[in-house]
Amino acid sequence: MKYQYTVKGIDYEVEIQDIEGNIANVTVNGIPFEVEMKLPVKAGKQKVKLSGERKESAPTTTSTATATPALTTTAATQPAAAASGKPVVAPLPGTINEIKVKVGDKVNTGDTVVILEAMKMQNNIEAETSGTITSINVNKGDAVMEGDTLVTIA
Repeated sequence: MKYQYTVKGIDYEVEIQDIEGNIANVTVNGIPFEVEMKLPVKAGKQKVKLSGERKESAPTTTSTATATPALTTTAATQPAAAASGKPVVAPLPGTINEIKVKVGDKVNTGDTVVILEAMKMQNNIEAETSGTITSINVNKGDAVMEGDTLVTIA
């Protein structure tokens, strides 16, 4: 099941892959998470597979759950090129407003590579090293968490 949410002006696309007991495997803006719900799904519906359904409907109890990243998060969301080079990471959670570089661009230390909106402020995210952009791991409008890799410089 797929849901569209807006929380404090930030858009989220949430897709529920499956639910087993009180653990739901969900994807939020393309990033997989394991979500622990306060109450398990009813006994008759212990394992629910939803991957084939694409239906918009009202939110379920998963909206009040606490999210913990799944173990596969980095492998699933980071391209192979991200392994080589120095990552530029989000210093705080926010929304990507602008990507100032493209793969192959040469950057110097201090050049702005991404503009991140956090707490209604525009934050210039700068290259911490000189080099060439080898990967861009976000798109304009993506919601990112602190520590997420935005771009990689080699």
